[in-house]
Amino acid sequence: MGQRRHLACCWYLLAAALTAAATAADMAALLQFKATADLAGNLATWNASDVSPCGWPGVECGAAGGAASGRVIRLVLERLSLSGAAFPVLAALDQLRLLSLKENLLSGGVSDLSRLAALKFLFLSGNRFSGEIPAALPPRIYRLDLSDNNFTGEIPAVGLTRLPHLLTLRLDRNRLGGGLAGLDPPGLTDFNVSLNGLIGPVPPGLGRFGVWAFAGNPGLCGGPLRRCAAAVAAAPPVTSSPGVGPVVRRRRMTWLAAAGLAAAAAAVAAFWCFWRKAAAGSKLLEGEKIVYSSSPYGVGPYGGGAAGRMVVAAGTRRFELEELLRASAVMLGKGVYGTTYKAVMEDATVAVKRLREAAVGGAGGGGGSGGREFEHVMAAVGRVRNAHVVSLRAYYCARDEKLLVYDYMPGGSLFSLLHGNRAPGRTPLDWATRLKIATGAAKGLAYIHEQCLSPKLAHGNIKSSNILIDDSGAARVAEFGLVALIGSVVAATARGNGYRAPELAVAEPRKAATSHEADVFSFGVLLLELLTGKLVTAESPELPQWVQSVVREEWTSEVFDLDLMKHKDIEEELVAVLQIAMACTTTAPEQRPTMADVAKMLDEVHDSSPPSHDSFASLSDFACDAGSSY
Repeated sequence: MGQRRHLACCWYLLAAALTAAATAADMAALLQFKATADLAGNLATWNASDVSPCGWPGVECGAAGGAASGRVIRLVLERLSLSGAAFPVLAALDQLRLLSLKENLLSGGVSDLSRLAALKFLFLSGNRFSGEIPAALPPRIYRLDLSDNNFTGEIPAVGLTRLPHLLTLRLDRNRLGGGLAGLDPPGLTDFNVSLNGLIGPVPPGLGRFGVWAFAGNPGLCGGPLRRCAAAVAAAPPVTSSPGVGPVVRRRRMTWLAAAGLAAAAAAVAAFWCFWRKAAAGSKLLEGEKIVYSSSPYGVGPYGGGAAGRMVVAAGTRRFELEELLRASAVMLGKGVYGTTYKAVMEDATVAVKRLREAAVGGAGGGGGSGGREFEHVMAAVGRVRNAHVVSLRAYYCARDEKLLVYDYMPGGSLFSLLHGNRAPGRTPLDWATRLKIATGAAKGLAYIHEQCLSPKLAHGNIKSSNILIDDSGAARVAEFGLVALIGSVVAATARGNGYRAPELAVAEPRKAATSHEADVFSFGVLLLELLTGKLVTAESPELPQWVQSVVREEWTSEVFDLDLMKHKDIEEELVAVLQIAMACTTTAPEQRPTMADVAKMLDEVHDSSPPSHDSFASLSDFACDAGSSY
């Protein structure tokens, strides 16, 4: 018995020693990576004198007692200006489950990935990695994003198809050649190989991903593209000019690939823009432009050519679709209604939302009741000009494309300001800033409710990611008008969040989602989010109920964000805004105040508030493009 206890003790000590040695090896690999890649000093808190790397920013270790106890399992180092080679140094972290190095300046090849047997998520987009994509990949990989790099050679179709768990494969914006034959991972749900030099037919199993997954590869045919009988000669792979890295190349090329403005069969074709005062059978608003696009292959979604219409709002600088195509652009994020891009033209920066097909209920452009409804709503939205509403500059309407062009908001979203930076030493959003944002957003929403009467429009999707900040620090309401075009699938998604008014659970979706009363409820939840600092998610939609229960027990001070309680002499203002929020989130819609009343009450609280301790010019420090929904 004593011998058995002695053996168990020895085994425990041996296991602890092995774990400590493995942790030390992980730490050594990370320090080696820091020494070669962190020339900007963004990883200064990674200290060799620490016992382990588990508390370092961007590093997460396995829980004690688990199979990966003390080992690095997650490494997230995004947008830190890291440079140089990342592999094979990081391949030594053989317990990694997630590795994300997005939007850095890392280069060299990506090898030895087979050593990362536990890896499930690999995000390397927006760097300067080169060479061939390794044929041997981690067998448990779910998400693989190598887009926007300098990878060359052929896609390792056989190796990728053998990955049983692969859901995401993003290889767009590289210099890949060859074909796609044999590429068909069984569970793939997210796929893109656009803007490469690929040739040959699209495998039948990949055709479901649509034309924009393949755009910018003139040598591809079949599937959602032109018939292979009409294939043209392959274009050379995309290359960068000498001395110009892939970051510059991305800014020049992304927009063409991602937005797909002309809805051509394989790539955006030529555009002819000219003024028209009238069109047969329809009247055009003053300042409209008619844009015609055609497929170079004579076949495609338009059957060889179809008209799209670019409508520029009155009082807005006129620009042509071709000018938008030439703009450098980067993706800001994906939301319920579609994908949003930041596009930089010669003298203007705009945000462009490419709508999901479901987001407009399949409404067509250039004819039919769906297209007319889209243009009718967009015309009403385009007339809205208010300091607290994101202005619609223009829209493009074709049968297969709906694009909305907005003023770009450089301050990011309220969501990113409030929740985007949770690292140690962060500067939390102070009360005066929160109150100013709430007051501005209330004024914007009140303007929408009072001025947009023909047609009568509500917002329908008020949340912190749809409150954006302009260059002066003013809050602006974004995504106004889109819910009026919402399809049934998107409606269910929009309604399934923590800002949802209770009546939406039983009412007809479109009617309830566009009511002013539902907007007021959502705004009340947003006020509670500002007061509590809590995330509002679909998984935890009971924030109003929780606040009411705390207040009912006379523990009102427990409601407020601890970051706010550090400030002095703001208790009365916090309680005043809390009362407004509770009035907005009352269960009975008819008992809620109007947004005009809410704006007036917040204005009164704001007028009594002392100036902010922080300049609004510094709001960009909090901003995170990924949180900007538009």
